[in-house]
Amino acid sequence: MARGKFRIYLGAAPGVGKTYAMLSEAHRRIERGTDCVVAFVEHHDRPRTEVMLHGLEQVPRRELEHRGGAFSEMDLDAVLARRPQVALVDELAHTNVPGSRNTKRWQDVEELLTAGIDVVSTVNIQHLESLGDVVESITGVRQQETLPDEVVRRADQIELVDMSPEALRRRMAHGNIYQPDKVDAALSNYFRPGNLTALRELALLWVADRVDAYLTQYRSEHRVSRIWGSRERIVVGLTGGPEGRTLIRRAARLADKGAGGEVLAVYIARSDGLTSASPKELAMQRTLVEDLGGTFHHVVGDDIPAALLAFARGVNATQIVLGSSRRKTWQYVFGPGVGATVARESGPDLDVHIVTHDEVAKGRGLPVARGARLGRSRRVWGWIAGVAGPPLLAVLLNTVDLGLANDMLLFLALTVAAALLGGLLPALASAAVGSLLLNYFYAPPLHRWTIADPKNIVAILIFVAVGVAVASVVDLAARRTHQAARLRAESEILSLLAGNVLRGETGLEDLLERVRETFGMESAALLERAGDVEPWTCAGRVGQGRPLERPDQADVDMPVGDHMALALTGRVLPAEDRRVLAAFAAQAAVVLDRRRLQEEADRARTLAEGNRIRTALLAAVSHDLRTPLAGIKAAVTSLRSADVEWSEEDRAELLAGIEEGADRLDHLVGNLLDMSRLQTGTVTPLIREIDLDEVVPVALGGVPEGSVGLDVPETLPMVDVDPGLLERAMANLVENAVKYSPSGTPVLVAASALADRVEVRVVDRGPGVPDEAKNRIFEPFQRYGDAPRGAGVGLGLAVARGFAEAMGGTLDAEDTPGGGLTMVLTLRAAGPRPELVPAAEHAAEPERQASS
Repeated sequence: MARGKFRIYLGAAPGVGKTYAMLSEAHRRIERGTDCVVAFVEHHDRPRTEVMLHGLEQVPRRELEHRGGAFSEMDLDAVLARRPQVALVDELAHTNVPGSRNTKRWQDVEELLTAGIDVVSTVNIQHLESLGDVVESITGVRQQETLPDEVVRRADQIELVDMSPEALRRRMAHGNIYQPDKVDAALSNYFRPGNLTALRELALLWVADRVDAYLTQYRSEHRVSRIWGSRERIVVGLTGGPEGRTLIRRAARLADKGAGGEVLAVYIARSDGLTSASPKELAMQRTLVEDLGGTFHHVVGDDIPAALLAFARGVNATQIVLGSSRRKTWQYVFGPGVGATVARESGPDLDVHIVTHDEVAKGRGLPVARGARLGRSRRVWGWIAGVAGPPLLAVLLNTVDLGLANDMLLFLALTVAAALLGGLLPALASAAVGSLLLNYFYAPPLHRWTIADPKNIVAILIFVAVGVAVASVVDLAARRTHQAARLRAESEILSLLAGNVLRGETGLEDLLERVRETFGMESAALLERAGDVEPWTCAGRVGQGRPLERPDQADVDMPVGDHMALALTGRVLPAEDRRVLAAFAAQAAVVLDRRRLQEEADRARTLAEGNRIRTALLAAVSHDLRTPLAGIKAAVTSLRSADVEWSEEDRAELLAGIEEGADRLDHLVGNLLDMSRLQTGTVTPLIREIDLDEVVPVALGGVPEGSVGLDVPETLPMVDVDPGLLERAMANLVENAVKYSPSGTPVLVAASALADRVEVRVVDRGPGVPDEAKNRIFEPFQRYGDAPRGAGVGLGLAVARGFAEAMGGTLDAEDTPGGGLTMVLTLRAAGPRPELVPAAEHAAEPERQASS
């Protein structure tokens, strides 16, 4: 039996319209005469989706009982018995109720496909197993219901249902996705614009990768070998010269003209040690390409054109951007250059752009590698001139008679040419071969290896001496040029390091990465130990090489003092590179010391903050605490006065004033003590599992009756908190909200569950707080607006946030829709109660989707 066709509607988040699109497709197929049934579709009380179910045949669901609850699932056997052409199955990643044939709904779909039934289904991008960690880092929630990526990849068709974050949030605010009581929590958590944008990008990129995979499969099946430029990948070849910035910008403009263009900048360094480019210039170019959305790559290779082409083909590039050669005209005699070689060998699949710039024909201006002082092509031509040149010259001179002196000058000129081209050894070879040929062909007696005239012997010896001298001078000049180039590269590196020291810009990992790139190593690590007998520890490491436990395990180690070493893996460096390596090692030690000094400074700043708090406490005692004390003292003095006969009403009023002042004083002192505990780090929460309804109502005892509305569902999971700290935090939040809420407008305290968190929202309809002040209101001794000093010392919200963070939670301020301020207290859930597991997992699908 032929396997059924599988079509999936993929979305970035709940509510984008996957189910609606699936039902619309079902109506289109029915109009074409296709036998299509609804195997399982959940409309979640969304009116527009529910209307789309009208006119579609729905297979009755199977009712299951689990832990005292009744649940409905897709009746797989009924669908198989019905055998439609097409079955609609919503929520592919859904977990079936225990007692079902399969654990997951995608396994039910596999049985339908195996039976030859076409299936149309829906799934959100966050349900893919491979993206679980990414989604958790974006939303802060670990998705519990997932399915293997391969299930979705095997689909015959994947259609992306896309919607902008703004449009999706508008749908949410209009009540088209969740019930009104869930809208605020959803918009403030899962449906934040940043979350939706990131999830949308994940969905788009995942579908784009699938399109690439389909294209690759098609090309393979149809044996298409040429690269199709459906997605531009542009490789920029950098030399480390100043023209690199021009090339990067040009490549970025080329990428912007195509759909999904990528820019990959690559610098190819030789494998013989210190790289030849300017480190400062390369750092600037790395920053530029990353700012433009591209990536920077560092590749080691001696044959630059071959390495560049290998990299381009390895990343499936479609274009290469190179700069016009900086070599002068006469330098082309030594070879065509990198640009011409790459263009010649790129083949029909790679377009090569040669970009002009201000450095064209101004000389290379960069140090040359140690193993090629005169260049490979120059050495080859030098040997040709030194070995093959004298015989060819002898053949030419045999046709004319110029005299021994002229013949010797010509051979000397050839020796000088060999020295200029190839250095010492080719010149020595030319002098040796030339002297033998002069002796045999031109010094009497001819065609014999003897010399009759002693003057000719002196002439030939002078010829050899001049050739050797010229060759030595050329070789020495090459050595000096190479040394100057190395010193220039070293000075640029040391200058860059010195500048970083002065500016304090380089972090330890950034510095180690620069060491690794500069010397072309696999990894770099900074090891240290406390004493001579203590084990080594790693203070920082970059690269992909093997981890190191001791400096002697590295290929190269550079000691820094007695108890620190810079260790590199990859290859052994020559001794001349260790001078620069020593500078890097010293700088790494300085960076590490600076980081530790910064930590000490942070601790000192904390102590200074504590001193500021103590100073503010004294100021608070001088006024805010004396005010209720003065009121209590006046009332007590009045009651004790024998000169006045107080009525019962007056006595009751004075006693009420004393009680109110005492309560106020108790509250102020409590907040001061709590802030002191927070500042000194002596708050030790005793975490245990409790119900919110055991604590929240108690925290409302200090506010007027009727000023707070409470909405804490009994079905909420228990939370891991310290009851005392939670009560103090809630009391401060509610008191603050009541203080600023208009008279007659109660404050709402509502709680809801979101995956592994429980949120308590304290909502007021007061004046609200501007965005720039939302973080400042949580600082100690801050009063909003023109609140009088008698309104408190400004510690309530600071204490509440401190207690929330001490319990592993968070406290944030948000705008209340329609005006006002909402305090959102997020706590860790202790886990669902056993008797509520089915309801939490299966009966509240919209909430589960929002938290996922």
